Amino acid sequence: MATDDAAGSPPPGFRLHYLLKRTHLHLATLVGQALEPYGVDPRELAALTLLTRGDAMSQQDLARQLQVDRTTMVAMVDRMEALELVRRRPDPADRRKNLVEPTEHGRRIGADATRAVDAAERQFLAAAPDLSGPEFRDLLWTLGRDFRH
Repeated sequence: MATDDAAGSPPPGFRLHYLLKRTHLHLATLVGQALEPYGVDPRELAALTLLTRGDAMSQQDLARQLQVDRTTMVAMVDRMEALELVRRRPDPADRRKNLVEPTEHGRRIGADATRAVDAAERQFLAAAPDLSGPEFRDLLWTLGRDFRH
């Protein structure tokens, strides 16, 4: 069911799910290429972004905001710590919790990787010049707001 027509409407029968998946794969490829020099994946960049916006954050709060389970969060922080992007320290208010904070190296990688992903997103959206990145982001958020992973 391929088409030679890159512009215009999709062929009949191409369902929304398929088109979203195809579009996601295109964006994921662009973002993956943009992040490759920095050695982080999109979820790790999301964590760095959250961690550089304020004070240190507990692993539990970080997991909740990223909507990942505890086991996944522990493995992710372990990897980021091994890459010297973050460090853990005991929470002075609750020794049972670990706080996670970015290192200076993590802040630099986060800032540089963010600029690279911004460029990849601009490249992706160039095919739809009338659609702004913030508008598209808001639309996607609205469409997925009730989803809980």
